[in-house]
Amino acid sequence: MVMGTEELLRLTVAALMARTGERQNVVAEALGLSQAQVSRKQAARQHWSLEDVDGLAAHYGLHVLDLLAGPTHAVGVLHGSIPPLRPVDVVAPPGELPGGRAQQLPVQRPVTPALAMALPCVLCGQPCTDDVDGFPQHLSAEECAAAIAAATPVTPATAPVPAPQQPAAAPLPPAPAPEPHAPQPPAEAEPSAPVESAAPVGLAAPSAGPRAYASGSLVDQITGRVYEALAECSGDLEAAQAVLLKSAIPDVMTFFKASRVGGRYEHSEFPPTAEVLRKRSQKGADEIWEGRPKWRNPHIFKAAKAGTEFEVTALDMNAAYLSAFKAWLPIGQLREDTSGVHDRKKAGVHLITPAEWEHTDLPNPLGNRMEPGELWVSESTLRLLLDCARDDLADAPTIHRSLVSGGTEVLLEKLRRALAEVRKTALAEGDELTVNYVKSMYSKLVSTLGESTANRDMRRPDWMHIMRAKAFANLWMKANKIHKAGLQVVEISGTDELHVIGDWRTVFSEGRDLNQVKEKNTYLLGGKR
Repeated sequence: MVMGTEELLRLTVAALMARTGERQNVVAEALGLSQAQVSRKQAARQHWSLEDVDGLAAHYGLHVLDLLAGPTHAVGVLHGSIPPLRPVDVVAPPGELPGGRAQQLPVQRPVTPALAMALPCVLCGQPCTDDVDGFPQHLSAEECAAAIAAATPVTPATAPVPAPQQPAAAPLPPAPAPEPHAPQPPAEAEPSAPVESAAPVGLAAPSAGPRAYASGSLVDQITGRVYEALAECSGDLEAAQAVLLKSAIPDVMTFFKASRVGGRYEHSEFPPTAEVLRKRSQKGADEIWEGRPKWRNPHIFKAAKAGTEFEVTALDMNAAYLSAFKAWLPIGQLREDTSGVHDRKKAGVHLITPAEWEHTDLPNPLGNRMEPGELWVSESTLRLLLDCARDDLADAPTIHRSLVSGGTEVLLEKLRRALAEVRKTALAEGDELTVNYVKSMYSKLVSTLGESTANRDMRRPDWMHIMRAKAFANLWMKANKIHKAGLQVVEISGTDELHVIGDWRTVFSEGRDLNQVKEKNTYLLGGKR
């Protein structure tokens, strides 16, 4: 997939603004435009002109070729980690910009070979060697977490020890360790307007140490909204809950936008909807198969019918849709790919022919689909099928067509961690009002991202299918974990129900946290009647 020049320019401008900490009004002033004009150009509602390109290059001290070479190259040249495409001595003479502002010549900066292959990840700020659609970025949340964990011991209280080593790093134009963290304060210091007044109230919420992903301000905004609703309802819990549940959709979208402040790219909120993602009728469905599980172990039920008695435990998965926020989501508009090869840096929906599933003691990862042949599946289902192929459980599916965009697993990670942190604190304090509010937000976000009139801030049916399918995939993976541990899977259904035979506590920890499961009930299956 080849990205258009203007689309690439928009990404580059967004990356340069984020890297320098500039806002649109600063860029607008430099170009002799209004902030609204820059906003329209960045939102693809108005075109960037060639005169604008010259002005942007002059504003950032780059050659035009470096500006049009993509965000990774432009940011690298800006900070001296990548050499410019053309030396300074062949640059055209300065011209006049709007407002009589003289064009600046690009500055030749020293090259740092050590950083040429390791640029700061746009999500966590730590060095990485991968890129997604031109942006340096770790490929998963685990890689971001590992990079942060590896960098954490160097930053805190070890200043006296490395002080003698600082001169060695001084020649580098941007010091690599502190630079990735520089954009963080603005992201936390500017909550969105609707919840700004609630922040002081939420400060009373307990906070144990620094937060890595879920910024303190985002957590405080969520808890502050609860206290704000309580104040509006004079402490009436039922009335406050009604208010919070009613505002759950606009609230969660506000918090999502707040979690994206300081992001290095802008996701598309209303991209054109592909034909396979459109509903066939008002109450009908589109063509995407999500892999919803509904399975019973035939061997167990046959033995139970014959008189064998089993003690079965029904387990409930906690906050299944919140856990599904960690899914590979496409960033921009979906584009067709007919290569038949899965690109792990991209995400979308895929037309496949699945392989035969021959395991009778383990549910099919495709769910309860009975019809053979081709079908459209989301990114989460395809990745699960490919994982099964790598584990020799089945052959890999055949991919016929794909509708994909550059993807990431951590687009919703800050919001997910903030909601999880608020939920965990509320559970510890017995605060069911906040627990129900958080549950309403994450479940309604997933369910209204499609063609729903309840959510007017975004329309991404591809995200909806991917996250729902991720919840189903997570449930299947837990069933597979039970199976690998030598226990028996009796039944699996919905998004969060798993029935097992055996000591499940040797496999899962019990509790209400996201990485735990809770027991719903224990019952006897079969036996003499």
